[in-house]
Amino acid sequence: MPSSTRGYAVQSAGAPATPHSFTRRDPRPDDVAIDILYCGVCHTDIHHARNDWGRAVYPLVPGHEIIGKVVAVGTAVKGFKPGDTVGVGCLVDSCRHCSACDAGLEQHCKEGATWTYNDVDRHDRQRTYGGYSERILISEAFVLRVPEGLELSSAAPLLCAGITLFSPLRRFKAGKGKQVAIVAWADSATWASSSPRPWARR
Repeated sequence: MPSSTRGYAVQSAGAPATPHSFTRRDPRPDDVAIDILYCGVCHTDIHHARNDWGRAVYPLVPGHEIIGKVVAVGTAVKGFKPGDTVGVGCLVDSCRHCSACDAGLEQHCKEGATWTYNDVDRHDRQRTYGGYSERILISEAFVLRVPEGLELSSAAPLLCAGITLFSPLRRFKAGKGKQVAIVAWADSATWASSSPRPWARR
């Protein structure tokens, strides 16, 4: 059944985030139920909250840098169990059968990816609400395992700023002996300048 969830929502452009109760959708067989421990604040959240891009639907519960603990799994879930520490980024679904999805590029889904918040669930057409909340339901395919020993309070930005920096470095095979120029902003610039890995600096 749907579950009542507490969170923080923005009710209109320019308004602050305030306590807000809403209903999470029904769980599905491939869902992982997560109690949220930490959620980073990305500048994208601020843009959406202020409706800078003209696409905000209120009330809006932001947050797409989510770290939490699995509390339940659906009958079809194979890769996670209660007690696992997991992460959720900016995507919660895609068509899963187009060429982009088949290549692991769900963000370029030809039918349109489903974003963690301020979007519409492709199955039941309900609004999606993000990580500024107590809990979230996510398909197993979009849940990430968090390695043991990682400081959880610092891990959330890896799910946006961190991967934004790391992905192109990996794609273009940056490594020892190569020089790279990183044009970045906000948290991505912070990760670039503080990374302990030499390929992320020079």
